[in-house]
Amino acid sequence: MLASRRNFLMGAAALSAAVVTPETVRAMAAMQASTDWALATADLEGDIARRALRLVHGRPPVGLEGALFRNGPGKFRRPGGSATHWFDGDGLMRAFRIRDGQATLEARFADTPKRRWESEIDAVVTPGFGTAGDVRARIGSPDDANSANTAVMTAGDQVWALWEGGSPMAMDAADLSSKGFVSLRDDLKGMPFQAHPRFDSDGTIWNVGLSGDRMIVWRLNPDRSLHSAEVVALPRASYMHDFTASARHLVIVLQPWVFDHRTMPYAAQFAWRPEMGTQIMVIDKADLTRTRLFDLPAFSYFHLGDAWEDSSGAIRFDVAAGKDVAFAVEGARVMVEGRGTVPGEPARLSLITLYPDGRADMVSSGVTAEFPKSDPRRPGLPRRLTSHVAGETGERPLPTGLAVHDWESGRSDAFDFGETMVVEEAVWVPKPGQGGEADAWLVGPAINLAEGVTELHVFDAAKVSDGPVASWRADVALPAGFHGAWAG
Repeated sequence: MLASRRNFLMGAAALSAAVVTPETVRAMAAMQASTDWALATADLEGDIARRALRLVHGRPPVGLEGALFRNGPGKFRRPGGSATHWFDGDGLMRAFRIRDGQATLEARFADTPKRRWESEIDAVVTPGFGTAGDVRARIGSPDDANSANTAVMTAGDQVWALWEGGSPMAMDAADLSSKGFVSLRDDLKGMPFQAHPRFDSDGTIWNVGLSGDRMIVWRLNPDRSLHSAEVVALPRASYMHDFTASARHLVIVLQPWVFDHRTMPYAAQFAWRPEMGTQIMVIDKADLTRTRLFDLPAFSYFHLGDAWEDSSGAIRFDVAAGKDVAFAVEGARVMVEGRGTVPGEPARLSLITLYPDGRADMVSSGVTAEFPKSDPRRPGLPRRLTSHVAGETGERPLPTGLAVHDWESGRSDAFDFGETMVVEEAVWVPKPGQGGEADAWLVGPAINLAEGVTELHVFDAAKVSDGPVASWRADVALPAGFHGAWAG
C-alpha cells in the first residue's frame, strides 16, 4: 500500500480505537468528512437568506468590490422520484457580495414551471440530460423542462440563469427573485440559448442553440436586446455544451458524440463514435454563410477557453479535453448517488491551433483541468494565461485546487487545498487601474468538507501558488455549482 496522509491517519485511528477520547472522536469525524465528497451534491431544502461570511484568512484586497453570481443544481431528490444525474437538479442562484472588505452569501432557487410542478407532487418527473422522467411530467414547451441551473449572464439589474435547451430565466440581481423567462423575440420563445455566451470587445454578445444538425446563432447588443438570430447548418448533429469565438470568428467544436436515435433521457440519444474524429467549424462573424472545416483526432469536452488569432491568421484556443464521455454518461450519475468510483479519466488542458492552410493541431499541457477561464479584458484577443480548477482524480471526481497555466512558458502556477476541499470555478476580476493580463484576482467558492461549510476564496492571478489572499467562511454548505459571472 502506498504511503499517504490518509492511510497514516486511518492506521492511527484503528490502533487507538480501544482508547476513545473526545479528541479521537473529533479527529475521526474530520477524517471521514474529508473523504465524503457527496456533500457537493447534497440537497438544499430551501432558499438561503443573506448572511455575513466570517473572514478566516488573510486580508480583503483593497478595490475588490462587487458580486459573484453562481449557478448550479441545488435539489435532486424527492420522495416520489429523484433526479439521477448531476446536470438535472433544480437551478440555485448564489450571490457572494463583497463590499468594504465584508462578504455576504445568499441563495435562491429559480422559480421555474418544472420546480413548481415537482414541488407540488413532491417528485422529480421531468426528463432531463440524464434523468428519464415519467408520465407525470408536464411539458408543453421546452421551458417546461427548463432547470435554469447551469450558468449566469449579467443583464443590468438582472442576472439571467442559463440552461442548454431553452430560454434564460431572469432573476433580480438585488434579491435573486425570479422574473420569468426572457423572450428575445416573440417568434423565438423557448428557442435554445446555451450556457456559454461569448463577448466582443464592444460588448456585443454571441451565443448559440442546437437542434440536431441545425444551430441558431444569437447576436445580442450590449444592452442585451436582440440584434439578430440566424440558423446555420452543421456538418453533424453533435452534442455541444460550449463554443468559442475570436475577434472575427465563431468556433464550433463538433466532438464524435453524435445523435443516434430519439429517446429519453437526452444524453441517451447520442453515441460515442471516436472513429469519426472531431470536426471544428469556423464561421465568419460578418457573414455566417462563410465557413471552414478542420479535422482532429477524437476527443470529448465540455468547456473551451476564449479563442484568439495571431498575426499569421491562425486561430488558437484551449480546451479541457477528455478521452471519452464516461463522466457525462455515468460519472455524473455516480455523483448524485453520492458513492462509488467515477469512471473515466479527468480532462486535461490542451491548446488547439487552426492554421490558415487548413491544418489543425492539438498540444496537451499534461495538466488535469476543467473550467478554463481567462482575462475578460481580452475577449477574442491574443493572451497567454488560462485559469482552471485542478486536482481531480477518478477516485475523487471533484477538484481540490486552482491553477493558472502560461502557454508561452509552459509553466503552471497552482495551489492545492488537499482532499478536504471541493474547489469550484473561479472568475477573473480585473484590479482597478491596472491593465496587465495577470493584474487580476481570481474569485471563487469551495466546499470545506471537514467543516461542512461553503467558503469564498480570493487569489492573486499572478501568484496562485501563494494560496488565497483572503478567505471567508459561511455557516452553511451549498452544493457545488457550475458557472459564475462577476458584476462589479
